[in-house]
Amino acid sequence: MTVRVRFAPSPTGYLHIGGARTALYNYLFAKAQKGTFVLRIEDTDLERSKKEYEELQIEDLKWLGVDYDEGPDKPGNYGPYRQSERLDIYKKYAQSLVDRGLAYYDFCTDDELEEMRERALKEGRPPHYEGKWRNEEFFEEAANRLASGEKAAIRFKAPGKSYTLHDNVRGRVVFPENMVGDFILIRSTGLPVYNFCCVVDDIEMKITHIIRGEDHLNNTVRQMMIYEALGSGLPEFAHVSLLIGKDRQKLSKRHGATSVVNYKEESYLPQAIANYLVLLGWSHPDEKEIFDVNDLGTEFDATRFSKAAAIYDLEKLKWVNGMHIRALPLETLQKGIEEFIENDHFYFGQSEDWKKSAIELYKNQIEFFSDFQKRIDEDLLNPNVEVTDKLKDVLSWETTKQIHGFLDKKVKEQKSDFLSKDNFDSLFNELKTDLKIKGKQLFMGTRVCLTGHDHGPELGDLVPIIPKEVMQKRLSNIATLF
Repeated sequence: MTVRVRFAPSPTGYLHIGGARTALYNYLFAKAQKGTFVLRIEDTDLERSKKEYEELQIEDLKWLGVDYDEGPDKPGNYGPYRQSERLDIYKKYAQSLVDRGLAYYDFCTDDELEEMRERALKEGRPPHYEGKWRNEEFFEEAANRLASGEKAAIRFKAPGKSYTLHDNVRGRVVFPENMVGDFILIRSTGLPVYNFCCVVDDIEMKITHIIRGEDHLNNTVRQMMIYEALGSGLPEFAHVSLLIGKDRQKLSKRHGATSVVNYKEESYLPQAIANYLVLLGWSHPDEKEIFDVNDLGTEFDATRFSKAAAIYDLEKLKWVNGMHIRALPLETLQKGIEEFIENDHFYFGQSEDWKKSAIELYKNQIEFFSDFQKRIDEDLLNPNVEVTDKLKDVLSWETTKQIHGFLDKKVKEQKSDFLSKDNFDSLFNELKTDLKIKGKQLFMGTRVCLTGHDHGPELGDLVPIIPKEVMQKRLSNIATLF
């Protein structure tokens, strides 16, 4: 059997982060099984579906590295791949069910259906359909009304028995008898409902495995009924855990951005988003947290899906993004960073060696490309002093005053715009030998005087890329604090 899976988004908005995870799971499963991944557009909600959303969702999938084998722009043998272009197929299948007595035409109005629902609830019964059109004695009347041009829905005749699903994540799931009543297949407008058209499409497109969110589990009993009525075997189902916030509530905007496009705009790396999403409900066999999803291959084993709800942690995602930033080649990292630096910024006036030194110094301290300018603005270009209790303590040492006086004189004597690493090492050695200062007092005193902070990167790497002018201003500001 050739594995065939599908991702079937509705183009009624941007690609949701949960949908992106579902797409990734299907893509990786198909890749691991050397199967086929199908993109199908479920656009039968004609009022809300928009071509621009379809295009944006496809663009976001490609940005994440999700490559499908068949789809609207990659015709295969089972198209068309937009449901709006498959309406005749659904009508043919629905009519076959009517002809076999497994579905029927229904002329009930919305008001009549609401009356049925309220009566059932009042009597403590499930609000199932109880209209006359289910009965054979009214089939002739239905045929006459159709012939006269009236519109009717096509409603499926629910068997009223229990169904058992063997799900690859949830295990054995039993849907009790009479869980659902007769349900609509085709609306009176001629448009199919989700549960019907997705089954027809999955049969026609020979889908073998369905990986989707746990929120679809309750749909499955209706779909099982339709598969059975159409004489088709079931594909294998895997209902993966839902994404929830740290408050264990359904993922929403209060937990952070929920659309892939937002993460693109916030300069997240696509490989980091993909990495993090895959881990929300699946575990790596080697317990790795950082990896390239395209390197998984056969390691993506569907038996490693978790039943537990997946907690979406924005801070963890930022950490993952930072880890992927650090893994980038220097040239790629520099190009990404420079897209987020203001055009007239100090950075662009410096040598390539200075730029590379600054990037190497800060790449382990940033989570986004946009963090880099903030760091160099604060650490390299800001002459102000961060007055903390620890800094005050260091300034109270007599040795710090000695260090300050020595450095103030030596920095002024420097002729170049920067202290070279050799010059800094020389100054540091002079401090040790001439002033006889060492250890914590030497290191902390020098840091405070030259950087204005009581903590930060290694001084030997930091000081050579701080402009001399900035160090002079800091030394002046420090002098006012003694």
